[in-house]
Amino acid sequence: QVQLVESGGGLVQTGGSLRLSCAASGRTFSSYAMGWFRQAPGKEREFVARVSTNIRSTYYADSVKGRFTISRDNAKNTVDLQLNSLKPEDTAIYYCAAGRFGTWRVDDYPYWGQGTQVTVSS
Repeated sequence: QVQLVESGGGLVQTGGSLRLSCAASGRTFSSYAMGWFRQAPGKEREFVARVSTNIRSTYYADSVKGRFTISRDNAKNTVDLQLNSLKPEDTAIYYCAAGRFGTWRVDDYPYWGQGTQVTVSS
Protein backbone atom coordinates (compact mmCIF):
# COMPACT_ATOMS: atom_id res chain seq x y z
CA GLN A 1 0.00 0.00 0.00
CA VAL A 2 1.14 3.56 -0.67
CA GLN A 3 -0.10 6.92 0.58
CA LEU A 4 0.22 9.99 -1.62
CA VAL A 5 0.30 13.71 -0.82
CA GLU A 6 0.36 16.38 -3.55
CA SER A 7 1.66 19.92 -3.25
CA GLY A 8 2.59 22.85 -5.45
CA GLY A 9 -0.72 23.99 -6.86
CA GLY A 10 -1.73 27.63 -7.05
CA LEU A 11 -2.92 30.53 -9.15
CA VAL A 12 -0.94 31.47 -12.23
CA GLN A 13 -1.50 33.62 -15.32
CA THR A 14 -1.82 32.24 -18.84
CA GLY A 15 1.60 31.23 -20.12
CA GLY A 16 2.99 30.72 -16.65
CA SER A 17 4.48 27.65 -15.00
CA LEU A 18 3.96 25.52 -11.92
CA ARG A 19 5.62 22.47 -10.52
CA LEU A 20 3.50 19.90 -8.75
CA SER A 21 5.03 17.36 -6.44
CA CYS A 22 3.68 14.13 -5.03
CA ALA A 23 5.31 12.52 -2.00
CA ALA A 24 4.70 8.84 -1.39
CA SER A 25 5.01 6.84 1.78
CA GLY A 26 5.83 3.17 1.86
CA ARG A 27 8.79 1.05 0.89
CA THR A 28 7.27 -0.21 -2.36
CA PHE A 29 7.05 3.11 -4.23
CA SER A 30 9.45 1.99 -6.96
CA SER A 31 7.21 -0.95 -7.81
CA TYR A 32 4.29 1.30 -8.81
CA ALA A 33 3.70 3.11 -12.05
CA MET A 34 2.74 6.69 -11.26
CA GLY A 35 0.22 8.87 -12.99
CA TRP A 36 -1.11 12.40 -12.86
CA PHE A 37 -4.76 13.07 -13.52
CA ARG A 38 -6.92 16.17 -13.33
CA GLN A 39 -10.57 17.00 -12.81
CA ALA A 40 -12.20 20.27 -13.79
CA PRO A 41 -15.54 21.38 -12.33
CA GLY A 42 -18.41 19.43 -13.88
CA LYS A 43 -16.08 17.14 -15.81
CA GLU A 44 -14.81 13.62 -15.35
CA ARG A 45 -11.34 12.93 -14.07
CA GLU A 46 -8.92 12.67 -17.00
CA PHE A 47 -5.47 11.31 -17.61
CA VAL A 48 -2.58 13.79 -17.87
CA ALA A 49 0.68 11.84 -17.74
CA ARG A 50 2.26 8.69 -16.42
CA VAL A 51 5.73 7.31 -15.78
CA SER A 52 6.82 3.71 -15.55
CA THR A 53 8.45 2.10 -12.54
CA ASN A 54 11.95 2.26 -14.05
CA ILE A 55 11.47 5.84 -15.34
CA ARG A 56 12.24 4.75 -18.90
CA SER A 57 8.74 5.22 -20.22
CA THR A 58 6.53 8.29 -20.07
CA TYR A 59 3.25 9.03 -21.77
CA TYR A 60 1.16 12.19 -22.05
CA ALA A 61 -2.32 13.21 -22.99
CA ASP A 62 -2.37 15.03 -26.32
CA SER A 63 -3.69 18.15 -24.62
CA VAL A 64 -0.52 18.57 -22.52
CA LYS A 65 2.14 17.02 -24.74
CA GLY A 66 5.08 19.37 -25.18
CA ARG A 67 4.00 21.54 -22.23
CA PHE A 68 4.02 19.19 -19.23
CA THR A 69 6.82 16.91 -18.06
CA ILE A 70 6.49 14.06 -15.57
CA SER A 71 9.45 12.83 -13.58
CA ARG A 72 10.06 10.59 -10.60
CA ASP A 73 12.80 9.99 -8.07
CA ASN A 74 12.61 6.49 -6.63
CA ALA A 75 15.24 7.29 -4.02
CA LYS A 76 13.13 10.14 -2.65
CA ASN A 77 9.72 8.53 -3.26
CA THR A 78 8.50 11.50 -5.27
CA VAL A 79 6.86 12.11 -8.62
CA ASP A 80 6.69 15.61 -10.07
CA LEU A 81 4.76 17.27 -12.84
CA GLN A 82 6.22 20.38 -14.45
CA LEU A 83 3.50 22.50 -16.05
CA ASN A 84 4.64 25.06 -18.61
CA SER A 85 2.77 27.35 -21.02
CA LEU A 86 -0.34 27.02 -18.92
CA LYS A 87 -3.75 27.77 -20.40
CA PRO A 88 -7.07 28.54 -18.70
CA GLU A 89 -8.34 25.13 -19.78
CA ASP A 90 -5.65 23.54 -17.60
CA THR A 91 -7.54 24.76 -14.54
CA ALA A 92 -8.45 21.72 -12.45
CA ILE A 93 -7.66 19.75 -9.34
CA TYR A 94 -4.59 17.67 -10.08
CA TYR A 95 -4.18 14.23 -8.53
CA CYS A 96 -1.28 11.83 -8.44
CA ALA A 97 -2.01 8.13 -8.44
CA ALA A 98 -0.18 4.85 -8.08
CA GLY A 99 -0.93 1.59 -9.82
CA ARG A 100 0.67 -1.66 -10.83
CA PHE A 101 0.13 -0.94 -14.52
CA GLY A 102 0.96 2.39 -16.10
CA THR A 103 -2.13 3.10 -18.12
CA TRP A 104 -4.36 6.08 -18.87
CA ARG A 105 -7.37 4.55 -17.16
CA VAL A 106 -8.55 5.93 -13.83
CA ASP A 107 -9.71 2.51 -12.67
CA ASP A 108 -6.20 1.05 -13.01
CA TYR A 109 -4.92 3.23 -10.17
CA PRO A 110 -6.08 2.11 -6.71
CA TYR A 111 -4.13 4.71 -4.73
CA TRP A 112 -4.78 8.45 -4.94
CA GLY A 113 -3.70 11.63 -3.28
CA GLN A 114 -6.09 14.31 -2.07
CA GLY A 115 -5.41 16.61 -5.00
CA THR A 116 -3.99 20.10 -5.45
CA GLN A 117 -5.77 22.99 -7.15
CA VAL A 118 -4.29 24.62 -10.24
CA THR A 119 -5.99 27.78 -11.47
CA VAL A 120 -4.90 29.55 -14.64
CA SER A 121 -6.24 33.05 -15.13
CA SER A 122 -6.76 34.54 -18.58
